Amino acid sequence: MSTVTPVSTSTSQRKKVTTLTFRQKKERGEPITMLTAYDYPTAMAMDRAGIDSILVGDSLAMVVLGYENTLPVTMDEMLHHARAVSRGAKSAMLIGDMPFMSYQVSVEEALRNAGRFLQQAGMDAVKLEGGRERADAIRKITGAGIPVMGHLGLTPQSVHQLGGFRAQGKTASTAKHLLEDALILEEAGVFSLVLESVPARLAEVISKQISIPTIGIGAGAGCDGQVLVTHDLLGLFDRFTPKFVKQYASFHAEMSKAFSEYIDDVETKRFPSIEHIIEMTDDEWNLFQEEIKK
Repeated sequence: MSTVTPVSTSTSQRKKVTTLTFRQKKERGEPITMLTAYDYPTAMAMDRAGIDSILVGDSLAMVVLGYENTLPVTMDEMLHHARAVSRGAKSAMLIGDMPFMSYQVSVEEALRNAGRFLQQAGMDAVKLEGGRERADAIRKITGAGIPVMGHLGLTPQSVHQLGGFRAQGKTASTAKHLLEDALILEEAGVFSLVLESVPARLAEVISKQISIPTIGIGAGAGCDGQVLVTHDLLGLFDRFTPKFVKQYASFHAEMSKAFSEYIDDVETKRFPSIEHIIEMTDDEWNLFQEEIKK
């Protein structure tokens, strides 16, 4: 008799992940998992896999829309993709990434655009970049009951100001400034903080100094959780791969191979073959032939 345990086919939904879940995970020392998604099937697959949180990142601009950086993506484009993600994921906490110039002009505009992510796109929270200069906007948004995730270190929307996609906090003075910003953002009300491309020792110190969870991307294992851009993880974005990315698949190569095989099969008439076609019964075919002879 077989001793193999059958795989469960239960489709029961997980309990919804919330900002409270994030805080409890930090308190218990349980790592938080987060990935980016921009469409319905990807969000559904992640949710079923058990991801804690899905970020509809402005990385959409580069990995899906083909821009050189994140600056050109608009609120309407972000909301369009956020709606698709919200239809696919029901248990993970969904975070909408506020695009460039959607929160920098005024705190009133920041609040209005943050609200659109929840009201029009089904997000549970928003993320915005920057340190102490964003504290007023964060207070305004959280004061309206909208959870905000902060983002320090390499902030891609400031790529021109930073002189490119460069690691941050590598000197004593810039490290101190980052720690101060983290404390200011915590006081302003963010429920969590992304730390991108900062020294691992610094990220660990910040994670211990603040009570809210930190989510690292290129910031070492001392953070309370980790996030990656899914197209990097899957090997779908072929332009470049950041040093901090671990590739779990090579889908771009697999896609190219599949496309080449399809083209070859069509050109050599191997596809479609008999198993891919629809047929009529001989009786119906004969009746059709009689009809067209009339």
